[in-house]
Amino acid sequence: MRIVFFGTPSFAEVSLRALLDAGHDLVGVVTQPDKPQGRSRSVLVPPPVKVLAESRGLRLLQPEKPSGDVFVAALRRFKPDLGVVVAYGHVLRQQVLDIPRLGMLNVHASLLPKLRGAAPIQWALAGGETETGVSIMRMEAGLDSGPVYAQARIPIEPGDTGGSLTSRLAELGAQTLVEILPSIAKGAARATPQDHAAATYAPKLSREAALIDWTADAGSIARRICAFDPIPGAWTRLGVTDVKLFAARAALGAGEPGEVLHTGERILVAAGEGAVEVGEVQPAGRRRAAAGEWIRGRGVSEGQRFA
Repeated sequence: MRIVFFGTPSFAEVSLRALLDAGHDLVGVVTQPDKPQGRSRSVLVPPPVKVLAESRGLRLLQPEKPSGDVFVAALRRFKPDLGVVVAYGHVLRQQVLDIPRLGMLNVHASLLPKLRGAAPIQWALAGGETETGVSIMRMEAGLDSGPVYAQARIPIEPGDTGGSLTSRLAELGAQTLVEILPSIAKGAARATPQDHAAATYAPKLSREAALIDWTADAGSIARRICAFDPIPGAWTRLGVTDVKLFAARAALGAGEPGEVLHTGERILVAAGEGAVEVGEVQPAGRRRAAAGEWIRGRGVSEGQRFA
């Protein structure tokens, strides 16, 4: 079975590696273009999927957008039987979905129909879910609305962050994908339609969504801080300085929302109900560091207030 793979970040690289290690025939890889990084934006950094694809000698496409006659013609030249899409980062049009004779699969990091959309891992954490998982879905024109071939579940652990949960779900998704492919190749797999009435959504992460609302209760604030660790980083403002916060947990305390109640090795900040302990910080333009280090450097003191 000839497979064309669409994916970009480390989450997708895990599935691509699993397909290769399982001996599947990868006839081509589609990933996003290299991204400029650094202060001058002059260094182009390849996505993890590209790095792996090139190391294995795979044919590679990096279109700005996966559309247009040139891209479609190049994709057809792969002559794929099946497409596999994992965190590619672009919506695929029906013309592209129809090219592989067996259609396109998507590895989605939620238990569909829950949390359709771009950021299911972070919103599962922020929403206080106790479990999550992966769904192997047959793609169609709607947003993550296609029928599901297989799902696998894992609990959300108390210490999970967006980063740690992403790593665990990447491995789970790769394993579940490899397990279902033989039955799909034989035509023996059956996909179950989703209950669209039960769908919830996980929108793309934005700077605005990551801004901490100190009037919320401590539990929801702590969950958001953990959910957005490391990307995009939940943030607040101290004076004129933006500060990202990490390693948070709900605690006892009372004061004006955003008020710094105690400083030590951790920072205790009042919420609308209760308080939030913060273990790590990253002021704008500086590296991420332990909260105690920032406190000793006079970065914050008791009685100040985060906006």
